[in-house]
Parts: sequence; C-alpha cells; structure tokens
Amino acid sequence: MLNTVSPSKGSRKKAKRVGRGNSGNGGTTAGRGNKGQHSRTGSTRRAGFEGGQTPLLRRQPKLGGFKNPNRIEFEVLNVGTLEQELDAGTYDVPTLIDKKIIRTKKPVKLLGQGELKKKFTLTVNAASKTAVEAVEKAGGKVTIE
Repeated sequence: MLNTVSPSKGSRKKAKRVGRGNSGNGGTTAGRGNKGQHSRTGSTRRAGFEGGQTPLLRRQPKLGGFKNPNRIEFEVLNVGTLEQELDAGTYDVPTLIDKKIIRTKKPVKLLGQGELKKKFTLTVNAASKTAVEAVEKAGGKVTIE
C-alpha cells in the first residue's frame, strides 16, 4: 500500500544542525571559519560582485553608439551584371525580379561597376552618377522612381 512506502535505508540523510553549542560537533563558528564577512548572518554578495574590483558591468562603455533609424538599405545592381545577364531592352524592378537578377524586396540601386555596351532603358529606385553616365554613354536611359 502507498501508506507503507518509505525511502530506502541510507538514501535520505538528516541535515546537520550546526551552531548548537560546543558539545555538539558544529559549535562555536559552526563551520563558517573565524571572523569576517562570511561568518556573519545575512552576508551574501550581490550578483556581479568582483571583490572590490570595478565590476565588468561598470567597465563597459556607457552608451552603445548610434544607428540611424532612417537608413535605407538598397540591393545593389552593377552595370556589369546587366551586360552579362540581360539582353538590351527596357527593364524595371519587377522585371528584374522575374529574371532573378534581384533576389530581395529591398529598393534597387544601380551602380557603375563594370562596362556596358548594350542599350538599356532602366527604371530603378536609385542610381549613382557613374552608373547613369555609363548607361547614357551606351545610348540608354535611367529613370529613378
């Protein structure tokens, strides 16, 4: 029956009662050593205490820098990529996504790295001066929406 169940012999041990006089084995200092902070009652160190050394949390910089909340992150499209991947023609952002030239939903910025010989008419969200010059030099046009 459940009312007769008890733990195995020797599996449970009574807690040692310390500080009950010198005749007992845990008298006088009751296992706390002699003097000092830890021999007193109520002595606990707070979390992060480093023995009087300036704690790590106070050694860290107070402020964490600056992140511009208005920053716009563009997907980069180089002029050289257009030359390699596409035929001459008219392209806008949805068309470039269909052709898998652009892979994210970020706004697209056209940059001028690479050479361009084909004639493109492009509609993008932003473009650098060198990219616009390269497209116009090849006989094309860049429209920024």
